[in-house]
Amino acid sequence: MCGHATLASAYVIFTYLDETIGEVIFRTRSGILEVSREENLINMIFTSREGAKCKIPKELIKGLGRKPEKVFRSRDYLAVFEKEEEIINLNLNWEELKKLDGLGVIVTAEGEEVDFVSRFFAPKIGINEDPVTGSAHCTLVLYWKVVLGKHELVAVQLYKRGGRLFCADLGSRVKISGEAVSYLEGYINI
Repeated sequence: MCGHATLASAYVIFTYLDETIGEVIFRTRSGILEVSREENLINMIFTSREGAKCKIPKELIKGLGRKPEKVFRSRDYLAVFEKEEEIINLNLNWEELKKLDGLGVIVTAEGEEVDFVSRFFAPKIGINEDPVTGSAHCTLVLYWKVVLGKHELVAVQLYKRGGRLFCADLGSRVKISGEAVSYLEGYINI
């Protein structure tokens, strides 16, 4: 499952192929991915991924340059910090993060202007930092829903060109909504 490709494909369908279509369903190895649009937002429905509380691996502390308050584990490690500032000022060590047995590392804290903020790192698969990560929010929404007591959440992924996401807990699934824009248009001559 790749949120970037799903979002981009749906955006192209909605914007360039048929502006009258309101919903697209993708059949993937990860299952059915439903994508719809409402006004300027594209909504994607993903399967929830709950994290289980776990011990904090020493590689995680070394890789982030500080110890999180608590850590959970799903496909990725979820490291929870007290303040947004801590997320911004991590002292990252990619080699230590590569040693972890999970796919990636999600770091999060309650937001100052939104419900929560995050960053996502996956150096093991060649992505030191991802600008906006839909799959990470499959875990984040479940965590923050419990902590904040809210089923609808606004999130920001803290990256130079990160993004604002509108999230909703749907039980065993999560809805993640955001904006998409055209970046590049090209032609291939064969």
